[in-house]
Amino acid sequence: MPSQIFVNLPVDNLNKSIEFFTALGFTFNPEFTDENATCMIVTDTSYVMLLVKPFFQGFTDKPVADAKTSTEVLTALACDSRDEVDSLLETVCAQGGREHREAKDYGFMYQRSFEDLDGHIWELFHMSGKPTTA
Repeated sequence: MPSQIFVNLPVDNLNKSIEFFTALGFTFNPEFTDENATCMIVTDTSYVMLLVKPFFQGFTDKPVADAKTSTEVLTALACDSRDEVDSLLETVCAQGGREHREAKDYGFMYQRSFEDLDGHIWELFHMSGKPTTA
């Protein structure tokens, strides 16, 4: 089985995206950062490559989706607590992102979602247990 994951996302302004995600607490690998791309570290095995749109387009023959008008991926990040979910969402909004949907509380899981500066949807969730069956 694969041991790492790299999610690749197109962005309009790499520097603004780096500032946005830095404010959320993410760090970046300078070895994989230049004027075209950066490697955002999520965990020691999970990364998000933020690629300027023309560079991103070089990896596909298909049109690049405009995340502000269509959804190409939902990226979900597990948080350690409900408070962390809420705190991150507050920071997102303060940094120019926006809440995508209202908070959802499923009992075993608390979830909020946001759109980053380019319209990509990110879900933040905290699981406090396992889902129950009826």
